[in-house]
Amino acid sequence: MWEPPEGLARVFDVLLALLPGGLWCAWWLWAANWRKLWPVLAQGAWVPVVLLMLLATLVWSRIAPQDRFVGDLRVPNVWWQLGCVCALVLIALFCGWLQGLLGWTPPEVSVEPPPVSHDHAHAAHH
Repeated sequence: MWEPPEGLARVFDVLLALLPGGLWCAWWLWAANWRKLWPVLAQGAWVPVVLLMLLATLVWSRIAPQDRFVGDLRVPNVWWQLGCVCALVLIALFCGWLQGLLGWTPPEVSVEPPPVSHDHAHAAHH
């Protein structure tokens, strides 16, 4: 069986570790329409976002209850998960700011079915 060289395997491991973050950024840069999202957040949608952040933190802290160490500093359970969730939200907000700065807007995708034309249905019966 072929095995890649050690350097290539390390590069692959790094790219694989960066993949979730890259997908997160790609979604918030090119799939979310921040031109519409900013006003909605300003009108109060930030409250459910904060509640979802807290809920995700609490669930994560129960699924993987463990403390983390940053050097000699011990970061207790819940707090490091909250830090990670806040970081993800801040990255999403940064992507929204960047989208506005660069003038990117994702294409509009209609989720409604096309209207049914009754003219064609009557013409088939004649």
